[in-house]
Amino acid sequence: MNGRTAPEPVTLTTHEIASQSLTKATAANALLHIERALIGTGDWNSAHAHIRQATAGPIDSAPHAGLYYGAPAIAFILHAAGTGGHPRYQAAARALDKHLARLAQRRLATAAERIRRRAPATFAEYDLFRGLTGIGALLLQRAPGSDLLAGILSYVTRLTKPRRVDGTELPGWWVAHDPDPLMPTPGGHVNLGLAHGAAGLLALLSLATLRGCTVPGQADAIDTLGRWFDRWRQDSLDGAWWPQWLTHDDLRTGTTTQPSPGRPSWCYGTAGIARAQQLAALATRDPIRRGIAEKAMADCLTDQQLQKITEPGLCHGMAGVYQTAYRAARDAHNPAIGQRLPALAALLTQHATADQDDTEGLLTGPAGVGLALETARHNTPPRSGWDACLLIT
Repeated sequence: MNGRTAPEPVTLTTHEIASQSLTKATAANALLHIERALIGTGDWNSAHAHIRQATAGPIDSAPHAGLYYGAPAIAFILHAAGTGGHPRYQAAARALDKHLARLAQRRLATAAERIRRRAPATFAEYDLFRGLTGIGALLLQRAPGSDLLAGILSYVTRLTKPRRVDGTELPGWWVAHDPDPLMPTPGGHVNLGLAHGAAGLLALLSLATLRGCTVPGQADAIDTLGRWFDRWRQDSLDGAWWPQWLTHDDLRTGTTTQPSPGRPSWCYGTAGIARAQQLAALATRDPIRRGIAEKAMADCLTDQQLQKITEPGLCHGMAGVYQTAYRAARDAHNPAIGQRLPALAALLTQHATADQDDTEGLLTGPAGVGLALETARHNTPPRSGWDACLLIT
């Protein structure tokens, strides 16, 4: 690794910024070529070249860095490469650990100050892409027994506690901003998805529990989030589903204004939410929740539901649905999920022929599709563990 770590904001070129972001092609392609080298469909010379491209410039470890950008993203890539036993990548990943520790400590202190001021949270504070949930997912790999991971689990546990604002009780992860600039939610919203919302919090706490990493209150937090999903589960002829988010009016009336299930995507849809609840059921040994989650997953994989998927990528598309269903099937009592995998693999291959912007990265670009295709072709879990950054394993 040639890159030097930049702990404070520095002037980076557009290329240097893009190269260390999993949402862009350079870093995402490094993950793809690492996975291919590990399973034998590619070679390490190609993987080394892509890793060098991702680490050539200064590595950003300023407070805005997160799992998908900067030092955490590079650490995730190097950790993936290190699973192949390459000492130089293991050593390079360890060299980043002190920068990750400093970053996480600063982020936790900032979050604690925000909570003290009774201000609302933001996606950037807590979510998978930019926030402490994503850093927690990385620490679950890099330092599962650390006080630092315990601090993040305690923070997420605290985030599940409700806040009272102007006489109204709001979930602790309520944000005052919109989920998307094109989708305004005046006054803010509470997010249920895996990428930015309750499902991501639930998945992190559940995965940590399954690996023996727990803090006081963590079991109660999992229960709180589980009851939240129970409260907002919508039942239909197409199966159970959950709203993408809820507004003030939704909470006041107790009814979602979302009329029907959206696409069964990883990021906001039933696939991601059901996987998070399956993980929670495994962590708490709850057969009822497990049955509900696995049925919801199976029901969202029907041909009728999959027609809503119009793109190939991991975030909103067929690759994300396949990878999530694959992980769910490996843990499932319900055989219907596994029975759908061959049809999903065929649809993924079909979608993968669509033109994709090769400048896009893991979530929406061809690298993410390629990684899911490797899982489908070999029917084995990723050797690099790349899908840990989706919080589905």
